[in-house]
Amino acid sequence: VQLQASGGGLVQPGGSLRLSCVTSGFNFDYYAIGWFRQAPGKEREGVACISSSADDNTYYTESVKGRFTISRDSAKTVYLQMNSLKLEDTAVYYCAVRAGRLCSLRHDAFGLWGQGTLVTVSS
Repeated sequence: VQLQASGGGLVQPGGSLRLSCVTSGFNFDYYAIGWFRQAPGKEREGVACISSSADDNTYYTESVKGRFTISRDSAKTVYLQMNSLKLEDTAVYYCAVRAGRLCSLRHDAFGLWGQGTLVTVSS
């Protein structure tokens, strides 16, 4: 099982980035996949989650609702489109797969993690 996150970078406040999480080694459609982030000195935080393809639900932490969109495609990739970025969105972002089809924003509900990708929002 592998998850590989990419797409991070430096962006000005108000800008946009799209993160990608390429997956392999498991049946992509059956499991919930989440995006998490961890800022320096802070705990890991659940940002967004997308349930299995059959359930087709998405969940977001309150601070990103209306700005971030999580989606999945047939190429076993999950995206996190981030718009109207704020300074407080600066963090290392991780994707993870849950051993279940329903979503959670708790990091301890996810067992397999990709490496992080750094998002820096700065003027």
